[in-house]
Amino acid sequence: MTAEPGSDSPLEPGDTTLLIVDDDKPFLARLARAMESRGFAVDTAESVEEAVSKVRRNPPAYAVVDMRLGDGNGLDVVAAIREKRDDARTVMLTGYGNIATAVTAVKLGAIDYLSKPADADDILAALTRTSATRVAPPENPMSADRVRWEHIQRVYEMCDRNVSETARRLNMHRRTLQRILAKRAPR
Repeated sequence: MTAEPGSDSPLEPGDTTLLIVDDDKPFLARLARAMESRGFAVDTAESVEEAVSKVRRNPPAYAVVDMRLGDGNGLDVVAAIREKRDDARTVMLTGYGNIATAVTAVKLGAIDYLSKPADADDILAALTRTSATRVAPPENPMSADRVRWEHIQRVYEMCDRNVSETARRLNMHRRTLQRILAKRAPR
């Protein structure tokens, strides 16, 4: 399904191919239907392997990729998309949001990073937002505990997820770090 010129769709006429990658089947089906109704030609994948294969055959103009998938990391899909099509607009979705992975996603070519649950309107806005459009600041900024957790996650990512090296750099006991990493992010 493509957007017709003059329709209410915010999509520009042209390539409206969208690849949605998520291993949550009900969410994937709902989002695919919602994005088709907004003018996209949707294809879906439930794994990194399936998504990368589809990207290699037919790189999409748009993509929505979950960070954590059953067989790997969604960042691998973002990198594959950027390799095949550097004008693609990719949005990362995650239930485990942290600054380090958001920065990595943007460096690999994602244009935005949204926490789940994100609705179709939020995703559409992120996919079609121009660089001139400013995102409103959050109504509920991060707590001090969350900022600390984000810093630990950033260092952990910089150390290639090596717990011992991360603990050394943070001057923290390795077991303490493992307990922090095993917990959910504070609000």
